[in-house]
Formats: sequence, structure tokens, C-alpha cells
Amino acid sequence: MVPPEHDLDPVLDEDGVRLTVDDSIATVTLTNPAKRNAQSPALWRALTEAGRLLPGSVRVVLLRGEGRSFSAGLDRQAFTPEGFDGEPSFLDLARGSDAELDATIAEYQEAFTWWRRNDIVSVAAVQGHAIGAGFQLALACDLRVVADDVQFAMRETSLGLVPDLTGTHPLVGLVGQARALEICLTGRYVGAAEAVNTGLANLAVPADQLDATARDLAAALLAAPRDAVVETKALLRGARERSYEEQRAAEREAQARRLRDLAGAGD
Repeated sequence: MVPPEHDLDPVLDEDGVRLTVDDSIATVTLTNPAKRNAQSPALWRALTEAGRLLPGSVRVVLLRGEGRSFSAGLDRQAFTPEGFDGEPSFLDLARGSDAELDATIAEYQEAFTWWRRNDIVSVAAVQGHAIGAGFQLALACDLRVVADDVQFAMRETSLGLVPDLTGTHPLVGLVGQARALEICLTGRYVGAAEAVNTGLANLAVPADQLDATARDLAAALLAAPRDAVVETKALLRGARERSYEEQRAAEREAQARRLRDLAGAGD
């Protein structure tokens, strides 16, 4: 079993994000349980930095949140006229140019993007509320293990906005366009049983078993050779965008690389 992350010295510990590394496994923890791990631009920058700080030895990244909730979404302070200290308010952003607004949102999205890298497998351990940005952060990961009290919800549309933190692509891929549309437009809660049944979650466990289950899964993901895992993840990630014949060709190319590597005949 992977040791608990609190037994390790943090590589990063700022703005509500802590990163620890134990050889091949890194753990990213949201560390503001008093605010149910509500998110802010500062937290997003810290998440982006955590991705940059991952050592090359890391193969699996666990994402978890301290306290009763994984993340209750965007901190409501963002919707006030003054916004966050030292940050442009939403009103300021709306008054900026199209290029400035696009660049700012793209910067925020970076916190949600690196979890899909082919050289790592990311696992979100989700308990309690995972709302809006919290739901999208869980969706950013490759795999999701949930507690039986999990409550996913996409509330952006109810607020007059859209989900813009990279969550729409994986949501549609996992549950289909019709169900994704219904989840987003109603803003309703999706519990543990539905999450597993629709493919949002890989498995659900009692809340007191969540961390241990996620660590056991992380350890199991290390069983296969790293290069084979990287090739397999890349192959599966591209499958939806390729035709059947294109995927056949991609399989052949990937297998040729693996066979040559195993035979010592690679570049």
C-alpha cells in the first residue's frame, strides 16, 4: 500500500494545494476543508505549479481533498464586485478585450489540463460535494474512486455561465451527450450509484475506505511496465477521434514500437 501523504515532506504547500511525492506516486491534496476546498485563481495557479513540479519518476498522481467535501466549486467571492484580493474580478474580466479574456480563461484551464498527460495516470478520490469546478477537477483525472456520500453537480449553467474548466469533453465521453446535457442544464446531484453505473466513477466505497482504496489502486497501476502504460494511454485517448481503420493502424504502430523496445531493437 502507498503510505499516507501526511507522512511525507511536501514538495509544494501553498494556496490550498499540497503536493507530496513518494517515488512513483505523487499526491495532490486540496487543503482548505473549512471552505470545503472552494477554488480560486490562486489555487488554480498552485495546481498548475504542482504539475510542473512532478519529478520524472512519478507514474501515478492521486488527487484528494481534505475534510467532508472534495471541492464545493468556485469560491463565491469570485462573484462579488471586488472579487479576490490582487485578482481581476469577473466584472473586470468581462470588460477586457476578447484576447485578454480568452488568455485568462486559458490560464485557469491549465490547472485542469496536465492530469491527462500520457506519462502519468491520474486518480481522483472524491467524497462529499464535487460541484462545478470541483466536478470538473475530478473529470480532469483519468480515473475516479468515489465515497458513497459523493454528490457531483455541474452548476455553471444555473448561474448563467458554462462549464469552462475542461470538464465538458470528458463528461460527454463518459456519459454521452444527452445525459451530459441533462446533468449540466438541471444542475442536479449525481450520487455514487449513478456515477458508477454511468461510467463517471470506476468504483464507490464507504467514505472511511476512500483514501486506502485510492492508494491501493495507485499501487496496482504500477504493475505494468511504464512504457507500455504510456503507449496504452495514448492509444486509448486517441481512439474516439480516430476511425476504426485509423485506430487499427495506431495499434500496429504502437505495438511495433513496443516489440522493438522489448527486443532491444528500438531507436
